Amino acid sequence: MKTQVQIFRSLLVAVLALVSFALFAQNDYDVQYYRPYDQRGVNMFETPKTTWNDNNGFKVRIGGSFTQQFQFLSQESGIPDTLKEIKPGFNLATANLNIDAQLYDGISLSLVTYLSSRHHSEAWVKGGYLQFDKLAFLKSSFADKLMENLTIKVGHFEINYGDAHFRRTDNGNAMWNPFVGEYILDAFTTEIGGEVIYQPKFGLVGVLAVTGGEIKGDVIKPTVVATDDKSKRSPSVIAKLGYDKQINDKFRARVTGSMYYTASSQSNTLYGGDRTGSRYYNVLLLETVTDLNGAAFTGRFNPGFRDKVTAFMGNVFLKYSGAEIFATYEMANGRASTETDTRNVSQFAIDGLYRFGNREQFHIGARYNMVNAEYLNGAAGVVDVSLDRLQIAAGAYITKNILAKVEYVNQNYNDFPNNPGTSQIQLYNAKFNGVMIEGVVGF
Repeated sequence: MKTQVQIFRSLLVAVLALVSFALFAQNDYDVQYYRPYDQRGVNMFETPKTTWNDNNGFKVRIGGSFTQQFQFLSQESGIPDTLKEIKPGFNLATANLNIDAQLYDGISLSLVTYLSSRHHSEAWVKGGYLQFDKLAFLKSSFADKLMENLTIKVGHFEINYGDAHFRRTDNGNAMWNPFVGEYILDAFTTEIGGEVIYQPKFGLVGVLAVTGGEIKGDVIKPTVVATDDKSKRSPSVIAKLGYDKQINDKFRARVTGSMYYTASSQSNTLYGGDRTGSRYYNVLLLETVTDLNGAAFTGRFNPGFRDKVTAFMGNVFLKYSGAEIFATYEMANGRASTETDTRNVSQFAIDGLYRFGNREQFHIGARYNMVNAEYLNGAAGVVDVSLDRLQIAAGAYITKNILAKVEYVNQNYNDFPNNPGTSQIQLYNAKFNGVMIEGVVGF
């Protein structure tokens, strides 16, 4: 017993020492070249080539992101008595653990762990990667000059396809999203590979990445499917080209075009890579559903492109003083491995916001989002469907680390079939609407 007590005391001392070291390391607060998890990260896209501090030594920054919603939504379906009943109430709080380590001058490590999410009850890692903004260890003036405009990422990271993923909620991190919900068609995933970002001072933005094409590493030979002419894993190629410039003190303009392509995959997740779950909890679920964790993506639309994907996204961001416009147009085609032909999907979304206050701590705004898709729907085969959503929101940064939001949402499902035997028959003439209230903490 005495030995066990001594071991416990030793472990306690070690933990306290580690925590003390972490807190001491954060006295200088920020590591180099990263996107802060608080209000300062709003309207930040690729991590900047300007550093937050001049301290080029080793340091560790430990932070967290937490959200809690009160949901007051109503729902209906064109097929009576098919929906699981929902009532107003609190949703499960979501939380992220953020660890950013500065390993050397210009070299950092980012690691995000989901501590609590709608889809998973256990803690698990979103991803982790090394980021190089300098190659000072080479002691080369050529490398120093080259890296003035380059950023290199290597590891398991959030792919940089489009600009919409920079404004979405990521589980506990809802600090940068002026609304509560994300897009209906949610292009977000993590993949393993490398990425190069080019950001010269005159405003050009260029991104090129090559990844393994799937959300996790796997060396097992892919399952051969008769309908798949490849039945293998191919790399994904992600590219972006754009212009981002602060024209004057009041006006900023950013325009980008992005592309994502993979020729074949065992399990591609470009439109299903958020493993944490969506914000509109349990809407339009069949009464017979018992696994709520498995049905964690209500309110979104996944076209099911698990094998072959080609996608393009264009984004425009304009900010004049406190007024903002962010627009997205996206088109993609792909298929599942059980299909021989590809299907198409397109999305349009536009946000209009006004931020005000002495530090733009308040905002009001609206978003319209529409999706049209060729949807593989069970016995009905491929059908043309559409979805549309209106969001009206207001928010306030109580401090730079605390955000309160309220949103009204109205979403409609159009042209979904009501044939017996079709999947998700409850979506026939379905809709949901109501109010979401969300509190966010990020540091």
